[in-house]
Amino acid sequence: MTRVLRVGLTGGIASGKTTVAQRFTELGVPVVDADIAARSVVAPGEPALVEVVRRFGLSVLDAAGGLERRTLRTLVFADPKARRDLEAIMHPRIRAEMERLASAAAGPYVVMAIPLLVETAGINRVDRVLVVDAPEAVQLQRLMARDSCSADQARAMLAAQATRAERLARADDVLPNGGDFAELQRRVDALHERYLSLASTWGA
Repeated sequence: MTRVLRVGLTGGIASGKTTVAQRFTELGVPVVDADIAARSVVAPGEPALVEVVRRFGLSVLDAAGGLERRTLRTLVFADPKARRDLEAIMHPRIRAEMERLASAAAGPYVVMAIPLLVETAGINRVDRVLVVDAPEAVQLQRLMARDSCSADQARAMLAAQATRAERLARADDVLPNGGDFAELQRRVDALHERYLSLASTWGA
């Protein structure tokens, strides 16, 4: 059976991907979110959590035995090797979980929300790439407000990802997001109609 059209949703940190994904959900489109898959694979009792603790120590656990994501994030953003080690543990499991969910999704097309789509092999698992694009200054401002972090910490997070130019170079569709919520929703709605049209002949 031919699988449905897969749209890879990506963008830099704090660019507005979550807002866009939520709008697709409201429109009835299945959204498979890498961040949700990432939380699932490190739930208490999962093998990935055991490996993360073995590599990074008990300090990455909270009082209930779950993953303390902020502590882990601080560790990996300060050390490129630590980040690569974490990715080696997490990425294969996240890909497998997303593949499972995408294959089971019911709808004319599915959105796969993958923050590191351009940086990883995720781009090979989608049929179109949709980039949510925000100016770096806007990203920094949102990130500092959202995570209560310093400007230096926010810049380090941005530096760990693909550049804005690299993402745009791989985009089939671009959603500019300078902060106008209503305009962003209108743009998503227009893309939805386009994707429905594409999906209607997908695999024909």
